[in-house]
Amino acid sequence: MPESVDPLPPPADPKAIRARLTSTMAAEFDREWTIVIDEVKKSLDLADLHSWLNKWRHNAYLELRDPGSYYRMLAKIEQIMRTGQSPEGSVSEEEVKALIRDRLGRQVQWSG
Repeated sequence: MPESVDPLPPPADPKAIRARLTSTMAAEFDREWTIVIDEVKKSLDLADLHSWLNKWRHNAYLELRDPGSYYRMLAKIEQIMRTGQSPEGSVSEEEVKALIRDRLGRQVQWSG
């Protein structure tokens, strides 16, 4: 049996990203697209657009690799905001920072 190949992330192109979203996610993408385009028109700064495309590229890729992950993430965020606590089994902020430091192989200074 051939090994399964991980899907590739979509290019940072709105049409390519949207094509890989579920219909519900695409509706959210479209709603946010209107907002970010209006903001870019006002600011004349494409950095916000690039950041937003990167976010959705990441969301699309996660969903391709693990269907349902996007909505699980949103549910986890909602629970944290409602209760002020991370769900049981979540990784702490300090554990995430330690993992990043280990992967970078150096100390990382955190602000805030």
